[in-house]
Amino acid sequence: MSSIRSIGFLGVGLMGAPMVSRLLDAGFDLTLWNRTAGKAEHFADRVRIAGSAADAVADADVVITMLENGEVVDQVLYRSGAIRQLKQGALVIDMSSIEPGRAREHGVVVAKQGGSYLDAPVSGGTRGAEAGSLSIMAGGEDDAFARAMPVFQAMGRATSIGPVGSGQLAKLANQAIVGITIGAVSEALLLAAKGGARPEKVREALLGGFAGSKILEQHGERMLQRNFQPGAPSRIQLKDLRMILDEARTEGLSLPLSQRVFEEYRALLASGHGEVDHSGLLLELERLNGVRLDNAAVTDKDS
Repeated sequence: MSSIRSIGFLGVGLMGAPMVSRLLDAGFDLTLWNRTAGKAEHFADRVRIAGSAADAVADADVVITMLENGEVVDQVLYRSGAIRQLKQGALVIDMSSIEPGRAREHGVVVAKQGGSYLDAPVSGGTRGAEAGSLSIMAGGEDDAFARAMPVFQAMGRATSIGPVGSGQLAKLANQAIVGITIGAVSEALLLAAKGGARPEKVREALLGGFAGSKILEQHGERMLQRNFQPGAPSRIQLKDLRMILDEARTEGLSLPLSQRVFEEYRALLASGHGEVDHSGLLLELERLNGVRLDNAAVTDKDS
């Protein structure tokens, strides 16, 4: 594990909890902090639970944040003053999905505290976190990335993307593809089933061709089984799409597909489905058409 002995981990939610499990299994010593303290209690016999974010940061060789959004990261680690507890030479790894510009700002603050910084958001959902197969997209200096490798290897496969902020740009690209593809899979399965094809067989056939993807494989299955328990809540997908469009405007780009899918997720949330899995975008498509898709067919909602 190189020079890394202790990790302060902030954010033990849907993604953070299985990531903590992987780090513990790899032999790291962890101090945990979570805004809802009870979520860390599951690990009480294997970790030290900090009373504050500042307490979790103090004396850690590596500080990992896995929080809901950039505003929360700002509040928890920076505006609270917790970052002032960072010891000289420590490495801060933000694995949350936040705005690229905000990541660059955080990198500057960490450098002033005498530490190193990586923005390293992840893709793979709770399944990937549990399996230790996350795709980790890292932005930062090469030496910081090399130092972080033992930590990353416990959780998945890491790629150095470029300077600070680049990891978040890669995550935005990931979320654009994910959101748009979920919309495409929803429409494709509904179209085929409405015409009389067996949707589970359509999915099976498509997996063997150019349309095959993890979205079709995993989220197509969720749609057909109507399993919308969140691996990634729809409200988080909406947040990521909003960041995509904000970044596009900053760069003078028009992204019509991302814009359209953003509007669909916004409508999904307006219908009260913010906590369903992002594959639950199907629910908005069903609402628009007055139908319901299941593993065998499409039925009219009023029949």
